[in-house]
Amino acid sequence: RNRGEKQMSAFECVRKVYRSDGIKGFYRGMSASYAGISETVIHFVIYESIKRKLLEYKTASAMHNEDESAKEASDFVGMMMAAATSKTCATSVAYPHEVVRTRLREEGTKYRSFFQTLSLLVREEGYGSLYRGLTTHLVRQIPNTAIMMSTYEVVVYLLDG
Repeated sequence: RNRGEKQMSAFECVRKVYRSDGIKGFYRGMSASYAGISETVIHFVIYESIKRKLLEYKTASAMHNEDESAKEASDFVGMMMAAATSKTCATSVAYPHEVVRTRLREEGTKYRSFFQTLSLLVREEGYGSLYRGLTTHLVRQIPNTAIMMSTYEVVVYLLDG
């Protein structure tokens, strides 16, 4: 909303979208949102794979009678590392989607669809534009994901008894 511009009600917003773009206007960005599911899928596939390897290692180590309390403390750190690693991989693969989605949302007049935006970005700004801001995004996402996933694992462990 610009300064001095009257606040729009939900009904007025619906009417404005319909008048400007028709029924298609309500579905703008849907393909970009569906493509965003890929990051979550990649993240969980990698996370579960690393977690399985950590559990296999723990089982093999338990056969050699290692210190049990040290293993329990390292489990939490291991899950944090698994979450951080999987999130880094998933985000790095799916980040161009995030860039395209942001461009569609913020600059809707120039960009019309997911694939049109993707090709225009590459043509005008090069492939590097698809990863602009990745480092900042990772700095924000990795600690959050590591804490969230390891906390989830601790809660599941405590509830299982």
